[in-house]
Amino acid sequence: MRIHGEMPPEKEEEEKVKSLSSSIQQPQKLVVVGYALTSKKKKSFLQPKLEVLARDKGILFVAIDLNRPLLDQGPFDVVLHKLLGKDWCGAIEDYRKKNPEVAVLDPPDAIEQLLNRQSMLNDVTDLNLSDSYGKVCVPRQMVINNDPSSIPHEVTRAGLKLPLVAKPLVVDGTAKSHEMFLAYDQFSLSELEPPLVLQEFVNHGGILFKVYIVGEAIKVVRRFSLPNVTKQELSKVEGVFRFPRVSSAAASADDADLDPSVAELPPLPLLEKLARELRRRLGLRLFNVDMIREHGTKDVFYVIDINYFPGKSRSPWETEEESI
Repeated sequence: MRIHGEMPPEKEEEEKVKSLSSSIQQPQKLVVVGYALTSKKKKSFLQPKLEVLARDKGILFVAIDLNRPLLDQGPFDVVLHKLLGKDWCGAIEDYRKKNPEVAVLDPPDAIEQLLNRQSMLNDVTDLNLSDSYGKVCVPRQMVINNDPSSIPHEVTRAGLKLPLVAKPLVVDGTAKSHEMFLAYDQFSLSELEPPLVLQEFVNHGGILFKVYIVGEAIKVVRRFSLPNVTKQELSKVEGVFRFPRVSSAAASADDADLDPSVAELPPLPLLEKLARELRRRLGLRLFNVDMIREHGTKDVFYVIDINYFPGKSRSPWETEEESI
């Protein structure tokens, strides 16, 4: 017997289907992402396929007009940016304070520490991940601010071992700031132009791991890198050599037939803890870490570079990548 006013089971199911259908047909709330990118970054990032996929997911990308006050634009749910300059950084900070509900990727002061290769790896040096399926280190390095003729003496005094990777100290988005050199003898280092960072080269089987971090999501890809330097080669070769440049497609090693001991990705628990700690220490949510495994080991890794809002190509020991 049915109680008065009770809906028959078949009618109840019909109403559920109608309700579900109605909710599906309701317009989805758009997530509006305001973006401020260099023309180069916009071209590489905002591909037509990405914009179509984003729209299908309810995400709309809107260009921020740099000729108008940021506070007069929007409303935005997210602000995505990759620009330098005092005026822009000031505008972003002001916007963050007055719109705390908007996710800004990422705070300028957090990004700034990645623009200097001396401070870039400080937070990695302080990490202790020995209980996380591996050891994460930073190559020994030193900074040369002036007087290139003093470099050989400074290298000897610091006890750095050859070969050395030489990188410009400041990352400012210019092609020059991404020029890398490999020095086989310390006397040739005086040919370089300070300010720069000298970093011990660690043999790593010619494979580098790019760890992309977006919030809590992690994606790892392999890239070809510089080959190992043998003791025989080090004893015979002199001079400073600029790194070769290859395309991102040529640099990909994901489908290559590699020695498993070289190709094996870093353990996921190690990467998860590294990403979590760096997110907390750096205050960033959109960045990548370049890692190598020391050749001949299974679980000794080195972080050699960190990039904010990276492209998909290069590491400093590999070749060309678009960095900030």
